[in-house]
Amino acid sequence: MEELLASPAWHALNSGNKSLGFGNEKVKYFAGDVSPFAALVANANENFQLLHEIHPGDRPALFMSEVEISIPQPWQVAAVIKGIQMVCKIQKPNEKSSAVIVPLFEKHIPQMLDLTKLTNPGPFAKRTIEFGHYAGIFEGEQLVAMAGQRLLAYEYAEVSAVCTHPDHTGKGYAKQLVDHQVKRIFAEGNIPYLHVRHDNIAAIKVYENTGFCKSRDMYFYVLKKAVI
Repeated sequence: MEELLASPAWHALNSGNKSLGFGNEKVKYFAGDVSPFAALVANANENFQLLHEIHPGDRPALFMSEVEISIPQPWQVAAVIKGIQMVCKIQKPNEKSSAVIVPLFEKHIPQMLDLTKLTNPGPFAKRTIEFGHYAGIFEGEQLVAMAGQRLLAYEYAEVSAVCTHPDHTGKGYAKQLVDHQVKRIFAEGNIPYLHVRHDNIAAIKVYENTGFCKSRDMYFYVLKKAVI
């Protein structure tokens, strides 16, 4: 079943995150204040055209592919980000957390938005928290680290938005939060996976130490509609 992770957004929009998306049997996308991800049943020109027709407004669409592809017009490619997809198949024994990890709720969204804007772990919007299971670490009243889940593609649950405030790195918070998410995912009978930039060596090492192994390369295309 790991082959479905070649297109996790598509499968998530047809399974675990179905309630957060829109579209039809060929193209789907998330609500703009949840996530910019859009996905196709197949990478055919006519499906890109259909997505262009039904995708709302002029907001960007984020499209992922396990291979480099040529995006057809009328889409314009604003950026291409090379990433790595990693899967955790065996849970390693967790180190005892030295920090208090607490659930995050709607009242925490302003701090979550500030933290992700500062650290740029990937797209994060006002309703991204609705993917679920976000948890964080506070120092005093300040949210200094967090992680959550995003694309739930059948039994594969994505760990996402792993970030630590620059003033609080080196304390092991990221690993503790990833351990926390991995434990939760396995407890629910699912399999953890995640995406990371190919050049983020420090993060890759954290994930490897948590039990993740590379599954495949993944390319992220930021698509914009051409100005007519």
